[in-house]
Order: sequence, then structure tokens, then C-alpha cells
Amino acid sequence: MKLTLKIITVLFISLLVSCGGKEEKKEETNSFQKKAPTEQKAAPKAEKAEKVVKASEKIDLTNKGIGPIKSLELPTDIDQSMVAKGEDIYKKMCTACHRVDKKFIGPAPSGILERRTPEWVMNMILNPEEMTQSDPLAKELLIEFNGSPMANQNLTEEEARAVLEYFRTL
Repeated sequence: MKLTLKIITVLFISLLVSCGGKEEKKEETNSFQKKAPTEQKAAPKAEKAEKVVKASEKIDLTNKGIGPIKSLELPTDIDQSMVAKGEDIYKKMCTACHRVDKKFIGPAPSGILERRTPEWVMNMILNPEEMTQSDPLAKELLIEFNGSPMANQNLTEEEARAVLEYFRTL
């Protein structure tokens, strides 16, 4: 028993001595060498100034879109009865995905006629499936809005025109 106690004591003391004591600082060496930074040519100022414009912010007043509306002349005066009808249709059919003045599931219609032709807007309302498949701007919008396609609400041309008239007041 005394022998076992002496052996355990010796082992314990040698363990303390081997683990404790003064620490020696070792220099850390990495197995990899740092490479000198590569020189990059400065980009021309024109490239730096170039900014990516979102599809919802692009202005395209030449594209008429794809669909039944080929030409549309808007009168200078806004038809208030048509606006009321268009607002009612918009509230019933469009507010699930659109907010008047902010991005939601779909783009905001506020100021749309400053960025798109009336024909394009009407064709997007009346023919959203073909527009998102064939119209370059509609394709970009689909990408910008996370692939959420515009639902075809099966509006008549008269109803779509009323919604367009409402958009003129936003």
C-alpha cells in the first residue's frame, strides 16, 4: 500500500513538473508564404460611373409591348368617371400584388406612364403571359420581382383602359 502511494505521488509530481513551469514562446510559422499584391489597372472613369438600372426604373417610351393594343392616343383631359371605374377595378383585382407608390410583389404603378407607353401598360394588363415570355422589358421585370409572374385577371380592353386612366392620376 505504501509502495502504491509512493508511485502515485511520484507520477503526480512528475506530471505537474512536466506540464507546469515556465512557458517558452514559440514563433508561429505559417506553411504558406504571402504573395505580393498584384497590381490592378484602374478602371476608366466611364466604367466606374456606369450604374445598373433596375427594370422597374428603366424608361422606355418606344416599346408598345406584345398584345392586342397596337396604338392608343390618350386625350389631354382625364376622364374622372373612367378614373373611378379604374380605381375600383385596381382595388379589387390588383392590390393583392401591387401598392400604388411602393414596390410589393409587383412594381408600383405610380408614375408608370413616365416610364412606359400606354400601349405597353395595356398589353401587360391584358396579355401578361406572352409579355413575360417575349417582351425584353417584361422579362427583366419578372427577374427583378423574383420570378413572380403577373396574373392574368382577364380584364376587357375597356376595363384595362379604365385602369390605365386611373394610373394617369397617380
